[in-house]
Amino acid sequence: MGEKSQYAILRFTKHKAGPAGALEAHHERRKEQYASNPDIDVRRSKDNFHIIQPTQKYRREINSRIKAAGCRTRKDSTMFVDTLITASPEFFKGRSRQEVRAYFTEAVAFMEQKVGRGNIFSAVVHMDEKTPHLHLCFTPITKDGRLSAKEILGNRVQLSRWQDEFHAHMNKAFPVLQRGESSLVTKRKHIPTWLFKQSTDLSKQQQAIEQVISQIGVLNAGKKRDELLQMVEPYFSQLEKHLGQMKKYQATIQYLTQENINLRSQIKEDDSSQKELELFMLKKENQQLRRFVDNIPPEVRKALREQQKVHRRAKEQER
Repeated sequence: MGEKSQYAILRFTKHKAGPAGALEAHHERRKEQYASNPDIDVRRSKDNFHIIQPTQKYRREINSRIKAAGCRTRKDSTMFVDTLITASPEFFKGRSRQEVRAYFTEAVAFMEQKVGRGNIFSAVVHMDEKTPHLHLCFTPITKDGRLSAKEILGNRVQLSRWQDEFHAHMNKAFPVLQRGESSLVTKRKHIPTWLFKQSTDLSKQQQAIEQVISQIGVLNAGKKRDELLQMVEPYFSQLEKHLGQMKKYQATIQYLTQENINLRSQIKEDDSSQKELELFMLKKENQQLRRFVDNIPPEVRKALREQQKVHRRAKEQER
């Protein structure tokens, strides 16, 4: 199965009632196009499957459960929770459809123990994206009939306990799995603000460099190349440092952006969508930065490497 670590991944996104329709359209694949998530291959959507099939629209599922329990609700109440369960891509390599189903069936069994089978109104596995993953939606109703996501999900310590229990459950059936991470998308944990700003600043510098590259012609090649080198050298060292820092947060970014569901349409209704959009843009910007480095003219890259060697030698001599 490969040498890379394989993690069981569990995360929660809390929602008011507003996004229920948009999430249903995405989870249940009721749309014809998915511009917000180009990773979806609609030709493979027929391979998606339910472990728990909703019996009516998400909004009605939520309302009927809350009404039946006699829950009191507030304007800011969390009405349902979207649970994303997946694993590292390496875990799924070479596994049969039956094995993949077994993994997610175990995950649903774990969630039934934790939140109650009656609270879960949909559990659908998406096979039409890069990595198979499960979306399980439930109403956070306590055993004594209160609507309380805070009590069911808890604080950071309790979320860590969730992850411990999830790993212990999944590890029994799949011993190769290691303990993963648990995160609430409603707070941008672990990814510092300066990383977002740094990415944006580098993207702006990239645009200026691209403009100089576009102006290089036969008559001004030498002059423009020198100008380009002056711009690229400090930029390149900043970029290398930035991409190195990005590696530390790559796993977190990867699973926080696993599903970028109707982000722009949800921003007004759900602040967590703004956080996910920022993560999505961070990922996109850094993909563009990597492509840009690859597209720098060979002669410029060669000259840049020579300059870097000269500077390194000079620093070594100073020591």
